[in-house]
Order: sequence, then C-alpha cells, then structure tokens
Amino acid sequence: MSFSEFSVWTFIMTLAVLLFSMLFASALKQFIPFLRKSLIPVSVLGGIILLIVSTITYYLAGDYLFNMPVFGGNGESAGYSGMEVLEMITYHCLGIGFIATGMRSSKKKFTKKRAGEIFDSGVTTVNGYLIQAFVGLAITIVAVSVFKIDGLIAASGILLAFGFGQGTGQALNYGKIYENEHGFVGGGNFGLTIAALGFLVACIVGVIYINIKRRKGEIKIDYSKKRSELSDYEEENEIPVVSSMDKFTVQIAIVLAVYAVSYGLMLGFSAILPSLSDTLFGFNFFIGVLLTLPVKAALNKLYEKKIVKKHIVNNFMMDRIGGFAFDLMIVAGVAAIQIPLLASYWGVLLLLAAAGTVVTLIYVNIVCKILFPSYRHQQFLAFFGMLTGTASTGMILLREIDGSYSTPASENLVYQTVPAMAFGFPLMFLAPYAAESNLAAIITFIIVGVAFVALNILLFRRNIFRKKFSKVEVTANDSMSDNLSGKDTEQQNTASDSDIKEPKNPVGKI
Repeated sequence: MSFSEFSVWTFIMTLAVLLFSMLFASALKQFIPFLRKSLIPVSVLGGIILLIVSTITYYLAGDYLFNMPVFGGNGESAGYSGMEVLEMITYHCLGIGFIATGMRSSKKKFTKKRAGEIFDSGVTTVNGYLIQAFVGLAITIVAVSVFKIDGLIAASGILLAFGFGQGTGQALNYGKIYENEHGFVGGGNFGLTIAALGFLVACIVGVIYINIKRRKGEIKIDYSKKRSELSDYEEENEIPVVSSMDKFTVQIAIVLAVYAVSYGLMLGFSAILPSLSDTLFGFNFFIGVLLTLPVKAALNKLYEKKIVKKHIVNNFMMDRIGGFAFDLMIVAGVAAIQIPLLASYWGVLLLLAAAGTVVTLIYVNIVCKILFPSYRHQQFLAFFGMLTGTASTGMILLREIDGSYSTPASENLVYQTVPAMAFGFPLMFLAPYAAESNLAAIITFIIVGVAFVALNILLFRRNIFRKKFSKVEVTANDSMSDNLSGKDTEQQNTASDSDIKEPKNPVGKI
C-alpha cells in the first residue's frame, strides 16, 4: 500500500469536508442576520451547502462532488462510490447516536402527574408518526393509482413519517429497503429529501409561530441561560477524566462495543430469516438501544457488588458522542441527496411536505392546548420541531422561548422516547409490508388510521370519560345533604383544576 493513493485518504477527506461544511455554515450564521434568526441547525445548513455544490458539480463535470476521485470515485474501482459512503455514514451514525443516548443513566424520579405527562408525550409522538403516515399514504396511493407516476410505489408516502417524524437516518433506511427490495427508483434519495424538507419546515414554521405569538403577547422570549454546575458534567464517584485510559475513550469504546454486538445479533437473525435481512439491518438503531438496557443493568449490578468501584458511564460525554453522531448523520444525509434522480417526484415530494406540515401543525397544537395548557407554547415548539426534524430541532426551538428550561417541556421531549418506542415499534413493521403491493399499501393505510383513532382515545382518556364520571358524581351528590354536597363539590373542583394546570417547576438537568 502506498500512502499517496487516493484510497488511503478518501474516508478522511469525506469526513473533513463534512465537518468543514458545518464550520462554514456556523460562520455564515454568525455573519448573516437572516440565517441567525432562522434557527436552522448548522448541520442542515452545512448539508444544503454541500448539496448545492454537489449538484452544480454534477451538471458541470458529469458526476457528483463526492464521486470525484479524491472522495472515492464512482465506485468502479474502489468498491463504493463517494455518495454511497455518505449513506453509510448516515446509517451508522444513526445507530451510534441512539446507543450513546441510550447509555445515559438517570436517577430522576417523577411524580404520578409528571409520569402521566411523559406517557402522554410518548403517545403524542407516535400519533404524530401515524397521522403523517396516514396522509402520506393517501397521497402516494392516489399518485400511483390515478396518475401512474413511473418508479413510484404506493407505500412511499409512509416515508413522510420517517423523514419528518424520525429524521435522516430512518428515512434513508426505509427508502433503501423500498429501493432494493420493491423497485422504488431513487427510494433512498426520496427519503433523504423528505427529511431535508422537514428540517426546513421545522425552522421556518417554528420561527413564524414564535414571532406571531410574541406579537400577540402570548409568549415572552426567555433570554436566561441554563446554569452550569459541576454535576452537569460529572456525577459523583466516576472514573477520573485522565488516567491510563482517557475517560472519553472509555465512552467511545462502550458505544462501539454495544454497536458491534448489535451487528452480531442482526447478522445472526438474518441467517435465520434471510428474507428479512434488509429489514432487520434497518433496525440497527433499535437493536442497539435495546442492548443498552442489559448493559446498564449489568453495570449497576457490578456497582452494587463493589466489583467495579467507580462509575464508568458519563452522561455529559455520552451526550457529546450522540450530538456528534447526529450532526454528522444530518450533514451527510442532506449532502447525499441526488436531485437529478428526483426529477419526476418533485410534485409528490412538495405535496407530501405541505400536507405533513399542515397536519402536524394542527394536531400538535390541539394536543398541547388540551393536555399541556400551562406550558402550551413551549411544548408545541418542542413537539413540532421533533416531529418535523429531530429531538435536537425541538430543543433548538424550545430554547428560544424557554432558555432556562423552566417548564417540563424539555423533560417531556427527552423521556417520551420510552413510551414512544413501546407503542411505535410494532407499527414500524407495517412499513415493509406496505410495499408488497398496492393492496398492501391500502390495508396499511386503514390499519394506520384505526391505530391513530385508538391511540387518541388513550391519549385523551381523561377528557373523553370525564363527562361520564361527572354524571356519576352529580347523582351521588344530589342524594347528600346540601352542606356535604357543597363541600364535596368544592374538593372535586379543586382536584379537577390541579389535574389541568401544571405549575412551572424548575427542570432538572438532562
């Protein structure tokens, strides 16, 4: 091997360009007021810059920027084209980011009411996916059945839920499954484009919402910063930052070890179920997150038995690993979009983005108004940002009006993952089935609609059944004396009010 060969430097050059694009995008945001006010994440802006450069390169030089020799060529000799390397980075960063997030430890104990709000947040998240999938499938079923768009499949509308609801990595995963197994031409690019449009929607609509509500006097901008303490960076009795093995190295080793085991599991299940190989590997992130549970349980047992005396996992560093992975995932995913492949899909893509924006905006607004009235606007921005971009986008929007995290909205966004995965995971198996045929897509469309109705009954259970309970209480009160009746009614009203209004308690560190 000669170190002067392109193949030695291709991966490093790809990473360098991706990271440099984010540095350049960050500088642009500092010097251009419009970009600074837009709240667009730096990773998205960096990806858009590379997308523009890559597209111009395609029309001038006949190939995309990352298919140039210095980035790996077009794959004829190197094995993988530069664009495929970007897709691999997007895929692996999704799994690594989720594992790093899942390895965080939490000693937080919630009251019954807070636990209920977090449960409702998780159900709201799943309902957001469902309504996006429902609308998306309706559009693409019509597009395929009526307008006969070449290369498009009826199930492709479900990618709206993955692109808007879950971001770049999942949109690419399912887009590639549809492309490789079901003949959806440009499926991966289709998913990536929906995800990119989702980020733009989150930022543009989020900023408009903030400005409208601020002018009406309904919200005030919180310019305070969250207080930083030593406990924000390190818990008690952790391993030292610098020793024979750097603390950050330990965190990376844990994450990659869990990811390697998840690969072994996917490989084993694929050998048993070869027909589901692509689907199983599409769940790399979920299998990785599941593995963090026994790993954390084993570590806790070692701590209890005093076999390991110092705590190994550091939440702050795990957050940094996850943040880096997600930033890299986004910038690589947006840069990997091949616009010329989407020439015949732009009408459908824009219609999906518009419909997804409207239904998400309306649904989230209704939920926050009814279930989170005391911090309605904060929760709306957190949910809307997450359901059109990622959780990080939701936090970016939330910080604009709640910089000190004085409302529970930030906690709801973080901890809703558990109930969301519990309810959402079974529904994810519908996505591969929907692509089997047009009939399968229609059946999936019906199932998604029924699931949306059922989960909304669960979500609004207190509101739906409150009238029945009230009638029972009124009948019971009528049989009592006037004094007792008045006293009980007062107590019931007080309890009812406390159920609706949530005091703005300070949020603990995340």
